[in-house]
Amino acid sequence: MTGSPTRTLLLWCPDWPVLAAEIVDGVPATGPVAVLHANRVVACSERARAEGVRRGLRKREAQGRCPQLTVVEYDPGRDARAFEPVVAALEELVAGVEVVRPGACAVAARGPSRYLGGEEAAAERLIEHVAQSCLVESQVGIADGVFAAGLAARAGRVVEPGGTPAFLAGLPVEALGRSALADLLRRLGVRTLGDFAALPAGDVLARFGFDGALAHRLAAGRDHRPLAVRQPPTDLTVTSAYDEPIDRVDAAAFAARALAEQLHERLAGYGLACTRLGIEAVTEHGQELHRVWRHDGLLTAAAIADRVRWQLDGWLSGSNGRAGARPARPTAGVIRLRLIPDGVLAQGGLQAGLWGETGEERERAHRALSRVQGILGPEAVVTAVLGGGRSPADQVRLVPWGDERLPARPGPPAVAGAANANANANGNANGAANAKAKANGAGAGAGAGAGAATAPRGGTPPWPGRLPPPAPAVVLPSPLAATVHDAAGEPVVISARLAVSAAPARLVVGTGQPAEIVGWAGPWPVDERWWAPAEARRRARFQVSLADGTALLLAVESGQWLVEAIYD
Repeated sequence: MTGSPTRTLLLWCPDWPVLAAEIVDGVPATGPVAVLHANRVVACSERARAEGVRRGLRKREAQGRCPQLTVVEYDPGRDARAFEPVVAALEELVAGVEVVRPGACAVAARGPSRYLGGEEAAAERLIEHVAQSCLVESQVGIADGVFAAGLAARAGRVVEPGGTPAFLAGLPVEALGRSALADLLRRLGVRTLGDFAALPAGDVLARFGFDGALAHRLAAGRDHRPLAVRQPPTDLTVTSAYDEPIDRVDAAAFAARALAEQLHERLAGYGLACTRLGIEAVTEHGQELHRVWRHDGLLTAAAIADRVRWQLDGWLSGSNGRAGARPARPTAGVIRLRLIPDGVLAQGGLQAGLWGETGEERERAHRALSRVQGILGPEAVVTAVLGGGRSPADQVRLVPWGDERLPARPGPPAVAGAANANANANGNANGAANAKAKANGAGAGAGAGAGAATAPRGGTPPWPGRLPPPAPAVVLPSPLAATVHDAAGEPVVISARLAVSAAPARLVVGTGQPAEIVGWAGPWPVDERWWAPAEARRRARFQVSLADGTALLLAVESGQWLVEAIYD
């Protein structure tokens, strides 16, 4: 690559994971605090360092050096959320900020230095502004390239233009941030970045690979990577305040259309559209109302207006507080309305369905169901999503209409023939590998696949112990208690080794009449969360066919027979 590295200003907040824990979780950073990841210290407070705590120590050793140490688990999401105000404060003075990691961000030094009166003046101004705006201490380093600027920030130093290679030369190889490479270089007698940079580039590439070659360029001060500047988020929210509180549906419809057109024009100005819309309202008495609407297609101005009108209609025509399906009506009219676009994407970024999935009929159904949700609440209309799990109840998740249809557990669809079933087997069952099936007629599930399903291609969880197909048609919300007897009238029991005491012959559900069992398959064992005694669950499932043609899914848990589902 040609050219010289970009002159870079980097702002660094020392011990940021510790400060983030204080900002978000209230852990005092002035005390001895250590942030752990994989049982090792990744950051610690100044007082903890004074007690001998260092990065890389195991938790027990760190607590041995500092018994009063407060331990916090590493949370990159928490670090990023807490760092956002710092980045926003920087963007008040400079443009083109790149977040290197939570706790460090960089910007090309040319603009701030010219605008603020030089590099040192810019560094001082940024440190002061962050301290006043966010109450966070920081240090600034300026050098040629992001890597050198980060090391300069730790020393609070401004490296002269062209002096970056000399500045890096005296630093230890551990400054590269590659522990394995640094250990190998030390064993080879290479102890400083200058020693490493003096090695021929071709030999470094041949011996240490591409990552070693990149580290060699950084050590020599040849950091030519351009800054990936952060684009400040555009404020697309629209808000309207009303002098006269809105307490009538016709007035709400007028207000909804005006605000919807304003939002649509703002989105169109950026070439955007939204698929999810947040509606917020504040009443005259300070009550805050919020609802999110989702749409399968792009929300037009009319679609946005309809949803705002439906939502205001639902709020303003709610119940008077007595028991009923509708939520309580607000105690006063709406004085402020706010629309928040979410799920924003490019205007041409949504492809219509080839076979009419987003056609007129679907749109009419969506409008009707969405309006029901606006009146009765989002949980009033739900759809089923299939996912992974071992039992039919685990595989189904009910989500409100319009919400993202994500399964509760990842997993493939049931795989037929995942294991073998031994038909007409005799007395013993060998664990989860084989399932015993014995049927006198066309029993439900006789000869079906059983046991532990093999993992399909694609890396999805195999869910050992998953029931074989077909899936039951009706899954009972609460299993029904039942008893199962053999031909001699004795209760059928399952041993710890999954041995069935006798062939099931009769089934009694609750206080009902006995029904003859003409076919059965199983058992399929499930031993879940055995490592957590409070959540452990062990049971065995059976498929049975009754004389009247009914097929049931039974389970045995703690000696109790249960009816879990019904087959067609």
